[in-house]
Amino acid sequence: MTTGPMTTEEPLPLAGLLVLDISSFIAAPAAAAALADFGADVIKIEPPVDGDPHRNSFRNASYPQSDHNFPWQLDGRLKRSLALDLKTDGARTILERLLKRADVMIVNFPPPARERLKLRWEDIEPLNPRLIYCSLTGYGETGPDRDRPGFDITAYFGRSGILDAARYEGGPPGVSLPAQGDRATAMTLVAAILMGLRRRDQTGKGGWVGTSLYANGVWANGTSAAGALIGAKLPPRQGPETPRNALTNLYRTKDDRWLQLLMVRDDRLWEKFCATVQRADLLADPRFASRPERRQHSLALAAELVPMFASRPYEEWERLFAGTGIPFGVIGRLADVIDDAQAEHAGIFADTTNPEIPRTVNTPIRLGFAQPRTAGPPPTVGQHNDELLREAGFSDSEIDALKKSGALG
Repeated sequence: MTTGPMTTEEPLPLAGLLVLDISSFIAAPAAAAALADFGADVIKIEPPVDGDPHRNSFRNASYPQSDHNFPWQLDGRLKRSLALDLKTDGARTILERLLKRADVMIVNFPPPARERLKLRWEDIEPLNPRLIYCSLTGYGETGPDRDRPGFDITAYFGRSGILDAARYEGGPPGVSLPAQGDRATAMTLVAAILMGLRRRDQTGKGGWVGTSLYANGVWANGTSAAGALIGAKLPPRQGPETPRNALTNLYRTKDDRWLQLLMVRDDRLWEKFCATVQRADLLADPRFASRPERRQHSLALAAELVPMFASRPYEEWERLFAGTGIPFGVIGRLADVIDDAQAEHAGIFADTTNPEIPRTVNTPIRLGFAQPRTAGPPPTVGQHNDELLREAGFSDSEIDALKKSGALG
């Protein structure tokens, strides 16, 4: 498997594709950024003046606080910005000319807005029947809630049952961190677009593809949801102080880290575990003699393990368990992840040529024959207006007239 620099000159797999990113905030623009990473020419079509509201997400109180616009570097990278007021006739003229040349269009306006702006697939298909039209909604294209605004915390995490199922018994639901569901959904959009392009390769026809935040949340929660479909009941989650299984539990270490023990095959690993932690007394204790007894006496076993794990820092436990086959891990902190040697090997972060934000998060797709492009600074609003209109065949005088009409930002 090739993981280092490419040794042959080969175009990126999406080179030559023209993508119109007519979307806002995170999931859909993140999908467009992933396509740009691998060579697509992505035109970000956004409102004049302020552009995509996501440009100001870094000011949200729930985000990591910084004066540098790191979310826009992440989701606006490698795009060219065209500022259009889509409510004007002039902007429609520009958009239609671009649509006739485009391979992919990504939109996440709610269905009523798409209808008003004539941005539905049935509006676009006559202009370019080879276009892959990709739409994202909060809850689906049809149904009683099709017009409801959807964000990842409400549609992906909330309505899907994830937040309720993940809470500890008796406690309130937790709240997800910014854009977690959006980023997972972005990869579904990428997959849908690639399937559309594959179908076009086979038939010459474009078509609609898409997904919803709600569908992705239920898919992420699929194991529990599949059980619910047949009447299975998900047991309430127990906190680490009262585990159902002391060998698949969280333990605080001496240096205030949390170690996740995950011995799902304790029937095979119990003796090795006791030897590793130098607790022959646990092995000899009849309460823990076999798997049924260890489950029956889980609170008693946890009472033995809590002070044991608290007696050493996490690094010592890591050295002890390494190479034993006993599944364990640390509950990572982002401050540790950014300097994690394994993260470097896994290609999790990417360098940029933007001096203000020299590193960002890489697309999770890995290819043995191509590396993502290195991004520079993301575009300012309308930065590429003139360039893009000239490419579309507009003359300088036509461009001036469009600016005066208010179509261009």
